[in-house]
Amino acid sequence: MVPLASGDDGEFSPPTIAEFFPPAVLFEGTIFEMNRIVLIRLLAVLVIFLIFYFGTRKMTVIPGRFQGVVEMALDLVRSGIAINVLGEKDGKRFLPLISSIFFIVLFMNLTGVIPGLNIAGTSVIGMPLVLAITAYLAFIYAGVKKHPGAFFKNSLFPPGVPLPLYVIVTPIEFVSTFVLRPVTLTLRLLMNMVVGHFLLVLFFSSTHFFFLYSGDLQALFGVGTVLLSIVFTFFEIFIAILQAYVFALLTAVYLQLALAEEH
Repeated sequence: MVPLASGDDGEFSPPTIAEFFPPAVLFEGTIFEMNRIVLIRLLAVLVIFLIFYFGTRKMTVIPGRFQGVVEMALDLVRSGIAINVLGEKDGKRFLPLISSIFFIVLFMNLTGVIPGLNIAGTSVIGMPLVLAITAYLAFIYAGVKKHPGAFFKNSLFPPGVPLPLYVIVTPIEFVSTFVLRPVTLTLRLLMNMVVGHFLLVLFFSSTHFFFLYSGDLQALFGVGTVLLSIVFTFFEIFIAILQAYVFALLTAVYLQLALAEEH
């Protein structure tokens, strides 16, 4: 991670929220302004494109190692999420969307543990929000297309509820279905990446401080922070994969709810 431990005075400086708002690198002052995080996002998208382009360009019946890994990754999303939740027909129908969300989240999450990048592309609200809105619009589209005359009515006024109780039930259904879903999708991903970044920076910067600026005995604490840095790096990789899976899975679940016959 980027050492934030000290200045010339040797004082420890903890990570701050300013790390998520770096200065502009390109096109400063224009609508195309790009900072370090935007460039990391573009790099992640480029890597995704290259992996799947070269992994599927010349597919063979007996796949090589690279093609095999790509096929395994695609099948994880196809069988483990899309078809498992939505069934064969709707799973294949929405597979491009669910796969895109999964791999975008995964690769942008993993940039947080790559040396030289050191921050997740999903650790600033813009990207999680865009992905959540995309999932939300797909949910609305699927529901309206499957149940054009009844989707909103049955979502806000569930059948079988006594008429007077709609005064209570309808606002709750509106907030839970049409407000909280995109909000929780956004915040779940964002907060996990922000907290993970803070933890890694804290441990790495502590190591830098203990080894270079503390006294002889205090330097021993650097051994502990090094070990914690390694442990939490692997833990952050696990969280990056898990959050990509959860985001894609919840997108599929919301689509399944929109397509359910009770609508």
